[in-house]
Amino acid sequence: MERLIMKQLYAWKSSPYRKPLILKGVRQVGKTWVLKEFGRKYYENTAYFNFDENEEYKQFFETAKDVDRILQNLMLASNQKISPEKTLIIFDEVQDCPKVINSMKYFCENAPEYHIACAGALLGITLSKPASFPVGKVNFMQIDPMTFAEFLLANGDENLAAYLNTIDRVEPLPDAFFNPLYEKLKMYFVTGGMPESVLMWTKARDVAAMQNVLSDIIEAYERDFAKHPNISEFPKISMIWKSVPSQLARENKKFLYRVVKEGARAREYEDALQWLVDARLVHKVYRSTAPGLPVSAYDDLSAFKIYLVDVGILRRLAMLAPTAFGEGNRLFTEFKGALSENYVLQTLLTQFEVFPRYWSQNNPPYEVDFLIQRDNDIFPVEVKSETNTASRSLKKFKELFGDKVKLRIRFSLDNLKLDGDVLNIPFFMADQADRMIGLALGGK
Repeated sequence: MERLIMKQLYAWKSSPYRKPLILKGVRQVGKTWVLKEFGRKYYENTAYFNFDENEEYKQFFETAKDVDRILQNLMLASNQKISPEKTLIIFDEVQDCPKVINSMKYFCENAPEYHIACAGALLGITLSKPASFPVGKVNFMQIDPMTFAEFLLANGDENLAAYLNTIDRVEPLPDAFFNPLYEKLKMYFVTGGMPESVLMWTKARDVAAMQNVLSDIIEAYERDFAKHPNISEFPKISMIWKSVPSQLARENKKFLYRVVKEGARAREYEDALQWLVDARLVHKVYRSTAPGLPVSAYDDLSAFKIYLVDVGILRRLAMLAPTAFGEGNRLFTEFKGALSENYVLQTLLTQFEVFPRYWSQNNPPYEVDFLIQRDNDIFPVEVKSETNTASRSLKKFKELFGDKVKLRIRFSLDNLKLDGDVLNIPFFMADQADRMIGLALGGK
């Protein structure tokens, strides 16, 4: 299985400014596998320490600030060799080990020759607490679910993945490529990007096993809800999580607390929601009042939409059967195109530094699904899962903010094309959006 984050990890290894690495990502997204595979490929050996399986390792960090002593203890206890520059040291499941995270300061200052990578589920929660990590002494990296390109590689479709990378002009794709890519994308909507789920399809072709994997992952996430320091938040987190498919099935998809529970108020549930956001199990997309910079200055904090970490997780949580794969466009159009929107957001998060927003107005009603910032330009984005791709809201956005809009973007089932200032990107090219926008703007 090939993960594109390998390039980032190699750049980290090669950097003269390298610091201990903290790899963030949700449970089951492939953190441990990626780090072990990275160690196998680019180091003489890997020293792996799991603080969940071997809690006694934590003791080495309790009082000792001497890096040499810590490493000596770890080597003796585990019988693993550790050499500067030649060994990748992996500290896994560190989310409940603040002393281990804090020790990265001493490794950074006193032993920069050692290559260390830390990983763990719910690290976003841990790191959101005051004094949880040494500021300026670590590098951060985020690993997300597998992209569609990674899915193609896992499925043995290297030719299709390579073809997408060769597209260097905005013009329709031949049917010989368009049709198989469209069919593969439907399967990706079923499996999602969790590596084990992808594996069950690409290697075993076992739909039932793939379903079970997704159910197990959801169950593991739901067990994690209990790790909120205030146990009374547990049922609230659970209710918000289970309400997401219902939230996205609504016409405008704006998050409403009353969908979580009748009579629910923001002040009762906002901490629970923030826990899910910090854990990166959900993505919170704020409404923007205008396409201005910085984008955060135009946030309407009272209005937002919630999406899940992965399109496959959303499909499973919504109890949409995999058989929808064979039913024409149903996967794209089911419950108001929620899967399509979730998928597009996932791809945007991997390409653009600034978190997307959305734009809407009430009277009369218009809504642009996402606003993305590329360099210092802001682009409106619509996701059209129906066959009718007329974009009333994109047109209205242009009328209101014409002087600020260089290009409007639409993701749909249609082929790649540039119609005036509207760039249509087929869904299966969503993780090529940044490059396609550059081509549409004349190679910028």
